[in-house]
Amino acid sequence: MSVVWTVKAVSLGLVTFSLSVELLCWLRRRLRPRKTINEVLFFPSEMACVEHIFNPTSRFTCLCQLPHGVETSFSRLLSHILSASSSLDLCIFAFSNMDLSRAVLALKSKGVIIRVLTDKDYAAIKGSQTGVLRKAGICVRCNVGSVYMHHKFAVVDGRLLITGSLNWTLTAVQANMENIIVTEEPDLLRPFMEEFNRLWVVYDPAQYHCSSDQRPSHNSSL
Repeated sequence: MSVVWTVKAVSLGLVTFSLSVELLCWLRRRLRPRKTINEVLFFPSEMACVEHIFNPTSRFTCLCQLPHGVETSFSRLLSHILSASSSLDLCIFAFSNMDLSRAVLALKSKGVIIRVLTDKDYAAIKGSQTGVLRKAGICVRCNVGSVYMHHKFAVVDGRLLITGSLNWTLTAVQANMENIIVTEEPDLLRPFMEEFNRLWVVYDPAQYHCSSDQRPSHNSSL
């Protein structure tokens, strides 16, 4: 009988030890500081298929003629944008790139809250994705007055800043010498969030429509 109990005690001890090791490993993973994202991307980007970015779990292979399975500056940019799970604030002068538009629309379909600020003159030109975004139900606001809205930055989930010289156009991605910084540094992120929220209020159509409606009418008899 004592042998049986000894075996049971040893077995219980081994199980307890194993569970303790697993628990310690789990705690270590949870408590380990997550590496902060700090990345610099340069353009023009190598041309490569990005279908796997949009459909990472698809079992179908894209049949286009571009190189596949190649990580590029553009694919990294798309991945960062598509990492949004709750919100995307986009402040961009020129937006005509259809793959970037596709990424924003994909986020919209997943319930991500999207706000877009852009320049009124560029929004009106042929090829601009402003109309496409608005048609999808995304709120887009444009600047007023003669000053260009020349910013080029995005804030993902209030945690990730994407900023640099790059406009969201095909030419900028494939032909221009451009740069982007991607960072989670709070001290850099915070001013951009404040600037976006400030401009979002300034460019609220209700603000200047109300101002226009409140102007005194001119009496031609005076």
